[in-house]
Amino acid sequence: MGIERHHSPRLLLRGGLVIDTAPHPVVHPHTDVLVEEGRIAAVGRGLPIDEADTGLEVIDARELIVLPGFVDTHRHVWQAVLRSAAVDESLDSYLGRILGDLSGRFTPADVYTGNLLGALECLDTGVTTVQDFSHVQYSPEHSAAAVEALEEAGIRAVFGYGYPVFDDTARRADWVRDVRTKYFPSREALLTMALAPVGPSFAPPETVREDWLLARELGLPIAVHVTAGPVAMRPITALQEQGLLTAGTLYVHGNSLPDSELRLIAESGGAVAITPAIEASMRFGAPMAGRLRRAGIPTGLGADAVTSAPGDMFSQMRAALMSSHFDGNGDGEADAPTVKAADVLRMATAEGAAALGLADEVGSLGIGKRADLVLLRADALNLAPVAHDPIGAVVTAAHPGNIDTVLVDGRPVKRNGQLLYGELGNVLNTAHRTAERLVAAG
Repeated sequence: MGIERHHSPRLLLRGGLVIDTAPHPVVHPHTDVLVEEGRIAAVGRGLPIDEADTGLEVIDARELIVLPGFVDTHRHVWQAVLRSAAVDESLDSYLGRILGDLSGRFTPADVYTGNLLGALECLDTGVTTVQDFSHVQYSPEHSAAAVEALEEAGIRAVFGYGYPVFDDTARRADWVRDVRTKYFPSREALLTMALAPVGPSFAPPETVREDWLLARELGLPIAVHVTAGPVAMRPITALQEQGLLTAGTLYVHGNSLPDSELRLIAESGGAVAITPAIEASMRFGAPMAGRLRRAGIPTGLGADAVTSAPGDMFSQMRAALMSSHFDGNGDGEADAPTVKAADVLRMATAEGAAALGLADEVGSLGIGKRADLVLLRADALNLAPVAHDPIGAVVTAAHPGNIDTVLVDGRPVKRNGQLLYGELGNVLNTAHRTAERLVAAG
């Protein structure tokens, strides 16, 4: 069942158009990438190979673009079974119907189906690492289902344990401790954990303090939605005043925050995840990419909610790039672009990895990093010829249909344009039945 776990211990991608993303995006034509035991062992032209080495698999990458796997820094993965259920709805409507009504009907089996479908969608579209902001923990069984589905899919994930927005009885520290102990004994595995509390924008100070101290106790990073109000108009300042401003915290959205709050994030060693498609469609505020760039804050991209926006990183990169051309200073004038295509590609890879605390592991093609890779068909009609600006072509012209191969830890999860998941038909059938039942119940 699932994706085939066995793979060649050594893999050579021969002669590809390689795009690395650290310290900044750069193109290396006609370049080889050698993978050994799940890590990048060498990158260069004409890497020597032993033709008699039967343990080496060679992939002809001469018509392929090779780049690091995408890193989605904010996605509610369980909502995959609610795809496009709230496309034209406001934020208030989304909160009431998706988080207030439909989420409460999810059984653990539904969460498993949603997370498995969502994680497979990520892999199919080149997202090899995802931060799963999972605010559907109605019981320990719901948590077990979410984690087990991520594991079954074979994706690299940071499981963000979140509390259901409208159910205070499910805010249980003992459940969080149990999940931490049972599923995440170390940060060396493919799956790691974060705490995803409601946070200072929406919860009273005493609740915020309890959550932040729990994260410290368990050694967990924090991912949290932030906005100006309704509880704290200056949520980052509120954290600072309580002595809770912590390095490594991932703040999500923040469109309505003033520059003074962004400075606190930068000074404290925090990062921000933006979801430009959702932020535009639900009118969160002015685009964030340019402001965050000027503030010097590591920035990642996310799909957020496929209930209302596309789930692939190509769409998010385009949304971030195009929206950044109008920076929203309120003067009605477009500003000089501060965000380039290369910046957006970094947000989708190396910078996203840094935002999740995984910069040493993924996000670029550095020697020794995990071999999480995406291979695109450079000879596709919508990409060819890529010679003018390969980085620009990936950001502005590529789409999921161009993906030929995806590797996670050096293991193929997609080859020749096909996802290597043996039970995909069953997953899709179950997802359809789950969606029909959830909607019918309403």
